[in-house]
Amino acid sequence: MERKFKIYILRDNEELGLFASKKAGEILEKYTNQLNKKCLCVFAAAPSQDTFLENLSKNKNIKWENIYAFHLDEYTDLPIGHPNTFQEYLRTHIFEKVNIPEENIFYMKEAGNSPDEIIENYTKAFMEKYKEIKNDGGIYLSFIGIGVNGHIAFNEPETDLWTDEIIVKIRIDNISVKQQYEDYKNHPNPKARYKSLDDVPRNALTMTVSAILLSDKIFCMVPGKQKANAVKQTIDGDITNKVPSSFLRLHENVSLFLDQESAYLLLKKPENKIKKEQ
Repeated sequence: MERKFKIYILRDNEELGLFASKKAGEILEKYTNQLNKKCLCVFAAAPSQDTFLENLSKNKNIKWENIYAFHLDEYTDLPIGHPNTFQEYLRTHIFEKVNIPEENIFYMKEAGNSPDEIIENYTKAFMEKYKEIKNDGGIYLSFIGIGVNGHIAFNEPETDLWTDEIIVKIRIDNISVKQQYEDYKNHPNPKARYKSLDDVPRNALTMTVSAILLSDKIFCMVPGKQKANAVKQTIDGDITNKVPSSFLRLHENVSLFLDQESAYLLLKKPENKIKKEQ
């Protein structure tokens, strides 16, 4: 199968979000509106997705009642309603802004009272909707990002990336904990700001790499210079569980949206001897 790993390098985060939402919107318009087919969409919840979701929510040609929405991951250490849950992020950044029926939105923390119960029920709901849309000629899309350490969803380095499960428990590593702290330290809602690294949750549930690679198309939005090394390893490094995002190269249809900062190491010119001696 021909690989279609497309890389788009935009000027900045604003341009990235606008362009990525245009590309994603074209697919969603085609299936939900023109073809009147159901779509299964999974969404990442992180500041890196802000501009993408903001622009996607403005697209009036998407028939949101034909979309089943799931999210990629969720903390098990935070209660429903906490401003730092990914449920709350997606609710405020996309689902409240579009005409999607409540029954079409599937939140992890509402699927059960314990991690094991959530895994069982969320997996069942996901597989039911996946089979429904595939039997009806619909499409499965993943909207994701890449972490500083190369994680996708909360699939951390050195975890079992070859599992065939749909949802698994995960222990968040120290680099991701620091990233979460930095992401929220200037949050406009003071209740969302972690007081210290010790306050950042360590336990989560995540959709697995195999569940993401099941997608028909993957849209990956990665702005910011802090992501440059992860991007470089994703594109140019080995496919390894040390860099979970490198597994995206195993998929036949990935669109990677970067800004100048996250693409810095891809665009960096090699040193030459004359320059070094000057």
